[in-house]
Amino acid sequence: MRLYETLAGDIEGQIRKGVYQPGERLPSVRQTSQQRQISITTVIRAYLLLESRGLIVSRPQSGYFVSPHEGGGAQLASPASPKPIAISASVDVSRLVLSTLRSISANDAVPLGSPYPDPAAFPFEKLNRYAYAAARDDSLRGMKNALPPGHPKLIRQIAKRYSEKGVSVDPAEIIVTVGATEAINLCLQAVAKPGDVVAVESPTFYAMLHAIERMGMKAIEIPTDPARGIDVQALAAIAKEQRIAACMVMPNFQNPLGFEMPNDAKRALVALATELEMPIIENGVYNELYYGESYPTTLKQFDTAGLVLHCSSFSKTLASAYRIGWALPGRYRDQVEKLKFLNTLTTASIPQIAIAEFLERDGYEHHLRRLRKTYAQQANLMKAIVTRFFPEGTRPSNPAGGYVLWVELPRTVDGMKLYEQALERGITIGPGYMFSASGSYPNFIRLNYSTPWSPEIEQAVITVGKLAGTCARQRVPTPGAR
Repeated sequence: MRLYETLAGDIEGQIRKGVYQPGERLPSVRQTSQQRQISITTVIRAYLLLESRGLIVSRPQSGYFVSPHEGGGAQLASPASPKPIAISASVDVSRLVLSTLRSISANDAVPLGSPYPDPAAFPFEKLNRYAYAAARDDSLRGMKNALPPGHPKLIRQIAKRYSEKGVSVDPAEIIVTVGATEAINLCLQAVAKPGDVVAVESPTFYAMLHAIERMGMKAIEIPTDPARGIDVQALAAIAKEQRIAACMVMPNFQNPLGFEMPNDAKRALVALATELEMPIIENGVYNELYYGESYPTTLKQFDTAGLVLHCSSFSKTLASAYRIGWALPGRYRDQVEKLKFLNTLTTASIPQIAIAEFLERDGYEHHLRRLRKTYAQQANLMKAIVTRFFPEGTRPSNPAGGYVLWVELPRTVDGMKLYEQALERGITIGPGYMFSASGSYPNFIRLNYSTPWSPEIEQAVITVGKLAGTCARQRVPTPGAR
């Protein structure tokens, strides 16, 4: 099949599934060319083919639109689902995380240790207007559109968003959740049980460790390269020695390392998962916060066996307070939907509608472009200050997206002492202890640079750098030495 025929087939599929409705405008030829990384001629040929099939119509000076009489209007299906999987409860690193968040909210501490983006950049007023209008709609006062899989309008907008980024998604697979954290927990619960071993990156985002601990599972840490991501060969070697029930990864702008996993590494990881019949839970919450020219590929795109359970949310890009996320669970879709119903029953419909209305009407892409530019600039500022004012031998990461910087301090520095001393001065940081189940990063910290750069932020980073020179770890004697 030729490239333009493949593109036409993808778009036709989205129209048939109701992602694009009758009369709705398709992405422009130039936009599709840039997002799919194909020539404008290829896009034009695809659109002409769809037009010849009666699926779309061309309007001079306006673009291409779905035919008002053909194709669209499909209803999003909601299949039935099977038995739930048992839960187990446990805790640990969560206490340190909770303490940090309380310090930020209660003591107005400088939020260098926050896992959340600064909310000042989010369009709350517009979203709240849509939420207010939705709350006045009598038809929304029942539970109908809050039950799994979620509100059809939001599901359609999510599927459309992926389609515009060159990722073909079946809207019937999407399940709306209370943030990405719930999506990750439900997906893990669907593919593994208490006592199972789950592979994670090292270092890894602590929400992954929380999910594993809470369900009575065991985390096994896989070496992770700061540029290429999880070591696929190391994972394969470990999988030969013991069964791994699932693998949890963040391939794009990983928290805390910030890398974008290359396509060949993504393909290799999915190929290994297919060979082992090993589910992969893909955390994609930072995918929209790329600093490069185009949206990153996902593991989901390389998956032909339904083993990738892709999770994401709007919390990092649009509305952290609304707590709206989603899952694309592949072959485990039915289990995840039932677990969603059993765990939290619903996801509030009013925030779903507010976000759907914003996506449809208010320039989400423009908002994201501004956010990406700001974060990229602030990443450079943070790195420059760290390089200048932290102890000699400090090495900051080189994030390709997101809003966090991973900082390796000299081996003599105790990250927990630094955390405590910074907190005494009204500054929070993320100690490396939080990013490993085995305490592997005692001389590392994570810094959040999403807050608009100011003299206060700059001075706080300088203060942390100066404190780092005084937080020496207790020396561990070399075996056999006197």
